[in-house]
Amino acid sequence: MLITRIITAVVALAVLGIVLFVIPPRFAELFIALVVLAGAWEWSGFLNASGSMSRIAYVVVVSAVVTATYVFLPAVTVPMLQIAFLWWFGAFIWTMFFPTPIPSIVRMIVGVLVLVPMFLALIVLYRIGPMVLLLALLIVWAADAGAYFAGKQFGRVKLAPDISPGKTWEGVFGGLLAVALLAVAVAHWSDASLTVLLPFCLAVAALSIVGDLTVSMFKRTAGVKDSGTLFPGHGGVLDRVDSVAAAAPLFALGLGWLDLV
Repeated sequence: MLITRIITAVVALAVLGIVLFVIPPRFAELFIALVVLAGAWEWSGFLNASGSMSRIAYVVVVSAVVTATYVFLPAVTVPMLQIAFLWWFGAFIWTMFFPTPIPSIVRMIVGVLVLVPMFLALIVLYRIGPMVLLLALLIVWAADAGAYFAGKQFGRVKLAPDISPGKTWEGVFGGLLAVALLAVAVAHWSDASLTVLLPFCLAVAALSIVGDLTVSMFKRTAGVKDSGTLFPGHGGVLDRVDSVAAAAPLFALGLGWLDLV
């Protein structure tokens, strides 16, 4: 399983490198949109929708909102990122009270709140610079990898057993430690102040955990383990971008708040 995960990750990183640094920006942004719409298709599986037409209809709705967001950039950037920040803070509170019943209409709305701000944030970060977007992703990946290995080695105390029984507080601390090391490395090789970068990166990493738990909450409600099977050893698109969905809007907002760009 670990070998499969590593091979899949290497292939995915190669594709990402091509998207960020090789192909023209217009096609890179289209790729981001397609990833988000693939996530919308997987999210439609959480809705108890009857038949593929209902799922397609949900993807069409998300596609329309994504298109409108793209057309009205950059005017909608700050308001939508602020809405996303408030939503993810609310999601953090919500996870504390799970299990709770989640009606289908709420699942539909939450899918838009998860996917559309992520699309906006990724486009904004990409336009600032591919390396900036890559840093946001590296924070999420460092948190995820650190949590995985620390949890496997030291995990004892469950983080949210009703949502994701495999996650532990030891894994959380391992993930945050990995992100702290990443922040130190970035500060060393750039002009960024460590006193600003370190807490910022840790905050982004912490929110990425909320994203992971929130999507897991909806998967558990729908009775599925993984959102899909696109990535062998990793699951579906949502299984790979759930943390990014929460982290990217905060990262994009924080760059402006802290005057990092």
